[in-house]
Amino acid sequence: MLENPRSPRVRAVAKLSKRSARTERGLFLLEGPQAVREALGYSPDAVVELFATSAGWDRHIDLHGAARANGIEVEFVTDDVLGAMADTVTPQGVIAVARQTPVSVADIFAERPRLVAICEEIRDPGNLGTIIRAADAAGADAVILTGRTVDPYNPKVVRSTTGSLFHLPIAVGADLDDVVRRAHEAGLSILAADVKGDDLLAARAEGVLSGPTGWLFGNEAHGLEDSALELADHVLRLPIFGKAESLNLATAASVCLYESAFTQRAGDAG
Repeated sequence: MLENPRSPRVRAVAKLSKRSARTERGLFLLEGPQAVREALGYSPDAVVELFATSAGWDRHIDLHGAARANGIEVEFVTDDVLGAMADTVTPQGVIAVARQTPVSVADIFAERPRLVAICEEIRDPGNLGTIIRAADAAGADAVILTGRTVDPYNPKVVRSTTGSLFHLPIAVGADLDDVVRRAHEAGLSILAADVKGDDLLAARAEGVLSGPTGWLFGNEAHGLEDSALELADHVLRLPIFGKAESLNLATAASVCLYESAFTQRAGDAG
């Protein structure tokens, strides 16, 4: 059992809350039973280390079989050690270290995807995590991060995805011009979400959402730059029917992705 919260091994895990350490080592931190459960279920080869308190391990019996089936041994730690490792104030008794598994933009478009979320300059971890989760729920084929978008392996992003990080391919550090070029070559239209755009419902009625689509989402504060909007085939906005000034980025992205998912599936059914 690990008992010293100041030991080099504990500090090495704790450092993964910093991007520099994650980048240098190609690893990231998974906190809580849900994240660990999804990693063991969908990407067990990525799990490098698994730590738990005795009480935390006893609370999550379902993890035992998943870890054992994949040949992953749990190392027990004290509450103080888990607290020193964790990024959260109140860790949930289970933590893992996993390998980063980004994919290339070329590989994503080689699969001829039908629905892709492209995140340009998104800086808020909660927003990015929610968009990844929404893309997963809507059946998107991939998420691509361009520009200075926040690191998807940031602990806050990982928690916000609630495990969706392991369910679909994610490309990082991509160049937007290259992404759009490859998307067009693969037969996708680029739809940019922006308050200055045309009405999404009208575009849906015109069939704009029915084909393979890459949705482009921009920064929380200033949206998409003009140069990014010029790359899009259509710029669309969500109508506001009530008195709200606007929707936050993650909510708007979720609606856009689901609108495409609904339309594409309706076409399949027809």
